[in-house]
Amino acid sequence: MIIKKVSESKISQVDLEEVAFGKTFTDHMLLARYANGTWNEPAIIPFGTDIGLRPAMMGVHYGQACFEGMKAYKNEQDEVFLFRPERNFERMNHSAKRLAMPEIPKEIFIDGLKAFTDIDRDWIPNKLGKSLYLRPVLFASEEMFLARAAEEYVFAIMGAVANNYYSNPLKVKIATHYTRAANGGVGSAKAAGNYGASFYPTKLAREEGFDQIIWTDSLSHEYFEESGTMNVFVRMNNELFTPPVSDTILNGVTRDSMIQLARSKGITVNEQRIKVKDVYTAHKNGSLQEVFGVGTAVIVNRFAEIGYPEERLLLPNLTEEESVAANLKKDLLLIQSGRAEDPFGWRIKVEENVAIA
Repeated sequence: MIIKKVSESKISQVDLEEVAFGKTFTDHMLLARYANGTWNEPAIIPFGTDIGLRPAMMGVHYGQACFEGMKAYKNEQDEVFLFRPERNFERMNHSAKRLAMPEIPKEIFIDGLKAFTDIDRDWIPNKLGKSLYLRPVLFASEEMFLARAAEEYVFAIMGAVANNYYSNPLKVKIATHYTRAANGGVGSAKAAGNYGASFYPTKLAREEGFDQIIWTDSLSHEYFEESGTMNVFVRMNNELFTPPVSDTILNGVTRDSMIQLARSKGITVNEQRIKVKDVYTAHKNGSLQEVFGVGTAVIVNRFAEIGYPEERLLLPNLTEEESVAANLKKDLLLIQSGRAEDPFGWRIKVEENVAIA
């Protein structure tokens, strides 16, 4: 691996407590290129280096682009940890395959991730609830106006300071027209186009006073799928319900972690389709306890209100102790940040000077 470090870090110019999520980048980035059927040697170089990309590249025109969202954590002893990076590696290659892009070798993704995180470890806060957001991304870089799979690609890993994504419980609107994904489409891939297509209906929802959308199935809009960029959970009668992963639902790392963690605590988790009508009925009869979204950026975010065609369903205002979502979030954070035992083997320590070893 080629390593070209910055002459001086810019971290002293940044107040890590005040920056907005995802806008302040670390000193370096990892870069690898694919051409002539093979990957070249990855390099860690200063962030912002001109890498010679132009608007004729095919990823801009034909949408061959996917990414991952991950975090690096630091404990009170300044040890650095990644959380379940193998799952992100597997999902990125699932996305790449679905978009007809070359799969990324493990030594580039996992080893590169460890090396990058080690070099920029000073950017990782050791405060509980704080982390460094990591963004692996793959896109077509060949220059041509022709609708076919590209033959050249760029893979990069970047890092940005990760403060709170959402500060308060969300007001969400159930989608009755727009949809996130359709059967046979790319809903199970973390494709860039999935997010671009979501922005307009989200904008409309915000104009009505909502923060996000609960996406429903494309055929009937009768079933919950995801919420914004999160997997969705519903708690009714002291049981958790979450839609099963499918062509239209992303296989979230946080989703899977929450399911395992909840079950380890004796909480019943049902992976089954959730009818909008059943959630509405549960709200009316008092058996709906909470609805929340989970994902890498937010970890867990509870919903305060659900827009249901012509009504606004106010959800119970639970205390932290009463909320299963809040308690699971706290327990997961303690595992991720090295402040609690990790019985699942999820936490991967990043050794110092791993890029040199």
